[in-house]
Amino acid sequence: MSFYPSVDLVRTGANIVRLRKAAGLSVRDLQDAFGFHSPTAIYKWQNGTALPTVDNLVVLSVLLRVRIDDILVINSQSED
Repeated sequence: MSFYPSVDLVRTGANIVRLRKAAGLSVRDLQDAFGFHSPTAIYKWQNGTALPTVDNLVVLSVLLRVRIDDILVINSQSED
């Protein structure tokens, strides 16, 4: 049986929170940078209920000063 890696939404969300704080940014800072009218999307990312779109991941990586790979947490279990 084949295994395909997947993004761990909850751990990725926790990672976004950690990286945001390390970069000295608030949720409001991200909201303003993305031009969102409300912070709902950012809270969904941080809570692990949604992922940023690919283009938002690119911007997020620039804002957080990390690579996209550093934001996403991948489940990569190997086959037995």
